[in-house]
Amino acid sequence: MPMSHKMLSFVEDFRPRDMTAPPSGHGDVTTSSPSTTSYEMKTSDDPEKATAEVSEMTREDFTGVGPHGSPAQHGVVTDAQGRRYATADTGLKRNLSSRHMQMIAFGGAIGTGLFVGSGGALAKGGPASLLMDFIIMGVLLASTILALGELATVLPVSGSFAAYSTRFIDPAWGFAIGWNYWMQWFVILPLELVAASIVIGYWDPNENITPGVWITLFIILVFFINCFGVRGYGEWEFASSGIKILAVLGFIIVGIVIQTGGSPSGEYLGARTWQNGEAFKNGFKGWCSVFVTASFAFGGTELVGLAAAESANPRKEVPKASKQVFYRVFFFYIITLFLITLIVPSDTPALLGGSSSYDARASPFVIAMEIGKIKVLPDIFNAVILVSVLSVGNSSVYGSSRTLCAMAQVGLAPKIFGYVDRKGRPTYAVLLSLAFGFLAFLVYSASKNDVFDWLLGLSGLSSIFTWGSLNWCHIRFRQAWKLQGKTLEELPWKSPLGTWFSWVGLFLNFIVLLATFYKAGWP
Repeated sequence: MPMSHKMLSFVEDFRPRDMTAPPSGHGDVTTSSPSTTSYEMKTSDDPEKATAEVSEMTREDFTGVGPHGSPAQHGVVTDAQGRRYATADTGLKRNLSSRHMQMIAFGGAIGTGLFVGSGGALAKGGPASLLMDFIIMGVLLASTILALGELATVLPVSGSFAAYSTRFIDPAWGFAIGWNYWMQWFVILPLELVAASIVIGYWDPNENITPGVWITLFIILVFFINCFGVRGYGEWEFASSGIKILAVLGFIIVGIVIQTGGSPSGEYLGARTWQNGEAFKNGFKGWCSVFVTASFAFGGTELVGLAAAESANPRKEVPKASKQVFYRVFFFYIITLFLITLIVPSDTPALLGGSSSYDARASPFVIAMEIGKIKVLPDIFNAVILVSVLSVGNSSVYGSSRTLCAMAQVGLAPKIFGYVDRKGRPTYAVLLSLAFGFLAFLVYSASKNDVFDWLLGLSGLSSIFTWGSLNWCHIRFRQAWKLQGKTLEELPWKSPLGTWFSWVGLFLNFIVLLATFYKAGWP
């Protein structure tokens, strides 16, 4: 099929349906020419009114898709447009407020990848490789979030990543990306539960309390949070993200004090850690190895796009969260990691001395405080790491359950997982996600390290495919928008750097994949 014909087939839904009046709640009619009419997509500043308006707009975008004006025949979705309608009318509640969306965006990228995983990356690649790779991944992530912000503002639908890929690339690719993203989060919960038990081991190195006890308690905690639906997820993320942000801000201050000799150690450190050939440790392979850690560290930031389907006012809150991605990447990652590279030598044995990539004893943040001979703070930071681990575990249940629910509602997964109760909870999808957490009891297996390394690898690699797909969706969306004769001014919000930045992100995704495969093939 010629390219132009194929594009016309998936963008026809952008055509105005009512040439005389806008649908109820859509805003003001504007006529740009005698033959075309468009309307401005506005929403009320009042959350309750915005909820109704966004829901109505989203449904209106997807109505009239069946041969008889209905999205499905005989109770079965039969075409791509019917699937799009299902993602717009899911039964999920729009209970996430502005403060929830802001904290999900701010805290989504702050977790164990930064607090602990960066230590192993520093030991393998050196300070220059660590900073360079995290900057590259930061640019990649910024391009992805800006693209996602534009898409989620226009179409705040459930299961957004699969829905966008289905709509703008190909239904087969959307199917693959949906299951890929589900797997990305599905395998994280057992990892995080084991990680939480390891973090507890910082205070109980002799394991006076068996790890299984902590795993059981944490499963119950995550289950309790999810009993409150998306509101519970939002409140937990609001609180945990606030703690993580304060911890990073506090470390920046403490790090400057340690670096300049103001700590109890009284030693000025300078830039000695970058000297003697330690900047690019292990050469090109060391540089490639850091990408895996960086991709895992940044994973979760895209949840703001998934949460748009349950936001009270996505057309206002999603752009606000997306525009702040540059500040988050620069402030929370680049400045923090730069201080780490100045304080902690890459040949510090403790960086690779932990029992796993979650062991706080291998955290460069904890090691930096020990170098400065600051007491108490390492224990406080270990508590922050524990909060981060549980935050990621909770996010994994949210991400996997919402993705599975959305796919079930369009016929891409077993129908039972599409059930949503009166409070907007995808009950069976949540229960399945929680059930997979019991794999954490493999901590007692002799081959536990191999199992968890595989799960971690699956999650990290899956995120790269997800980000690349979102960049490509944005490029295709803009092509479709232009083909329909629409202008960028008609968008509710547009990415400030346009499609060229999405091309940059797509290219960087390809480079990261090549580096990852090279590292795996020739370790």
